[in-house]
Amino acid sequence: MKQYFRIVKYLKEFWKPLTASTVCNILFVVFATLSVASIMPFMDIVFNPPAQVNQKPVEFNLFQLREYTTLRLQQLVLNYDRIDLLLGLCIILIVTFFMKNLFMYFQGYFMSTVEQGVTRRLRENLYAHLHQLSMGFFNNERKGNLVSTIVNDVRVVQESLSVAMNGMFRDPLQIILFTLVLFFFDWSLSLFMCVLLPITGLLITKLGQMLRRESKLAQERMADVISVLTETLSNVRVVKAFRMEEFEINKFKHHTFSYFKTMRGIQRRKNLASPLTEFLGVITVAIILWFIGKNVIHGTTAMTPGALLLYIGIIVQMLPSLKSFGLVFNSIQEGVAAANRVFGILDIKPQIIDQSNAVVITGFHNKIKFDNVYFKYESGEIVLKDVNCEINAGETIAIVGPSGAGKSTMVDLIPRFYDATDGRVLIDGVDIRNITMDSLRSLMGIVTQETILFNDSVRNNIAYGHQDVEFEKIIAAAKVANAHDFILGFPEGYETVIGDRGVKLSGGERQRISLARAILKNPPILILDEATSALDTESEILVQQAIERLMIGRTSIIIAHRLSTVQRADRIIVIENGRIVETGKHLSLLSKTNSVYKKLYELQFQV
Repeated sequence: MKQYFRIVKYLKEFWKPLTASTVCNILFVVFATLSVASIMPFMDIVFNPPAQVNQKPVEFNLFQLREYTTLRLQQLVLNYDRIDLLLGLCIILIVTFFMKNLFMYFQGYFMSTVEQGVTRRLRENLYAHLHQLSMGFFNNERKGNLVSTIVNDVRVVQESLSVAMNGMFRDPLQIILFTLVLFFFDWSLSLFMCVLLPITGLLITKLGQMLRRESKLAQERMADVISVLTETLSNVRVVKAFRMEEFEINKFKHHTFSYFKTMRGIQRRKNLASPLTEFLGVITVAIILWFIGKNVIHGTTAMTPGALLLYIGIIVQMLPSLKSFGLVFNSIQEGVAAANRVFGILDIKPQIIDQSNAVVITGFHNKIKFDNVYFKYESGEIVLKDVNCEINAGETIAIVGPSGAGKSTMVDLIPRFYDATDGRVLIDGVDIRNITMDSLRSLMGIVTQETILFNDSVRNNIAYGHQDVEFEKIIAAAKVANAHDFILGFPEGYETVIGDRGVKLSGGERQRISLARAILKNPPILILDEATSALDTESEILVQQAIERLMIGRTSIIIAHRLSTVQRADRIIVIENGRIVETGKHLSLLSKTNSVYKKLYELQFQV
C-alpha cells in the first residue's frame, strides 16, 4: 500500500475538482437514500391510510424516531387530500431521482479531471525521469518494458485510482447511511446483517491477494508483447531479408497467449468477487424476509407494509455498493502491482547528474585531457585502462583500433554519456563532472554511424534543438552538408516528412541531414563516430566533403574503421584492449615495425 499512498500524493495538484467531486458524491448518496425512502409514504399513506390517528401534538424524541416519523406521516394523510399527497409524492420522487443522477454526472465530470490529470502527471514524470538516466540504464533495459510501463502500467494505475476514489467517497458513505436507516427500523435484524460483512471482506481479501500477484505477472507479460512488437517493427527489413516472418509471428503468438492466460485468470477471479458478494447479500435478505414476514403474518411486529418494503428496498440498494466495495479492494491490488513497476523506474537514481557546485562553461579554448582514466560497465570487465592523452583545441584527432577495443566508450566519456570509473576527463583544466551537462554538451556536435532522425519534416530534423532558427540558416547548413540539392528534389522540399528513423531516405541522405544538423549547431568540438563506414562510395565522397567543411576551425575527434579517412589527421590514437598503445601521424605509425596501426592498415588494404 506504500506505493498507492505515493499515487495519492499526486491528488494534491487537483484538490479543487477532487473536492467538488467528493461533495457531489455525498449529495448523490443523500438523494439516493431519499429516493429509496420515498417508497414508505407511497405504501403507508396513499394506498393504506390510517383510519384514526392520535391528533395530539407529538414531541420529537430521538430514541423513538421511528414512532415519531410514522405518527407524523399518519397525521399528514388525514389533514390533506390523498390526491394532493399523491401528486406531491410523485413530484418528490421525480426531484430526488433527478438530483441523484445530476450529482452522479457531476461527480464523474469533476473526477475525470482528477483521473486524467494524475495519469498525465505520472506519464510526464516517467518520461522526464527517463531523460535523466544514463546510457547504462538503456543498455540494460528493453525498450518494450519502458513503453509498457509508460502506456499500460500507468493506465492500470489510473483505472485503479478511479475505482478507489469512487469506492472511498461513495460506497462506504452509502452503506453507512443505508445501515443507519435499517437500524432505525429494526436494530436486531440489522445487527445480524452486519455479521456477514466481515465474512465477505475476508473472502474478498483472499481474492485480492491472488489478484495482486497475477497482476504483476500480467504487466510483465504485456511488456514482453510490446517488446517483441517494437523490436520487430524496428527491424522489419532484417526480418524480411532473412525470411523470418513466420518465426516472428509464432514468437508474438507465444507471448500473446501467455498474456491471454494470465489475464483470463485475473478476470475469472475478479468476476468471482461480484457474484460472491451478491450471493451473501441475498442470503441476508432471505433470512430477514423470513423473520419479518413471519412476524407480520403472526401480527407480532409494528412494522407496516410500507416500512417492510422500504427495509427490503434499502437492502437491495446496498447490494451494488457492497459488490463495488469488494471490487475496489481487488482493483487497488491491481493498481499496486502496476504502481510497483512505475515507481520502480522513478526510484532509479540518475548516475550522471550535475554537482551542486557545477560551473557553466561558454567555450572551449585549450585542451581535453584524459587523466589516468578507467571505465567499466555495471556488469562487465574493465573497458578502458589507464587512458592518458591530450586533445588540443583545433586539432583533428583520429581514434582507431580493433572492434571492441574501447574507441566509442572513450569518446562517450567526453559528453558524459558515462562517467569514468576512475581517473578524470578535463576540459580546459576543469573536471567535466564539475561542469553542468547542458553547457558541456552545448560545445559538442556528434554524428554517429547509426543516424538518428525523427518522423518529422526535413526542416525540423535539421533544426532539432534550435526550433526558432531562421530558415535561411537551415538552408545554409544543408548546402554545407551537400544536402540542399536532394532536399529540393522532394515533393515538399524541406517540409517533406522523412518517416520513422528517416526510412524514406537513403543512407547517404540520412547522414548528410545529420551533418547539416551538426553544422547548424556550430559546435567548437566535433565528434564523428564511424560517420561514413556504412555508405557506398558515391555517398561517402559527398559525406566526406561535407565533413571536411564541417571540421574547418574546430576540434575534431574521428572514430573510424576505414583508415583511409584518418590519414590526414593531426594525430592518430591507437587503442587495443582498452589501452592507448600508439600515438602519432599516419606515416610515422606505418614506419614502426610490428605496430598495431601497421597491422590494421596492412590487413585492411591487403598490403
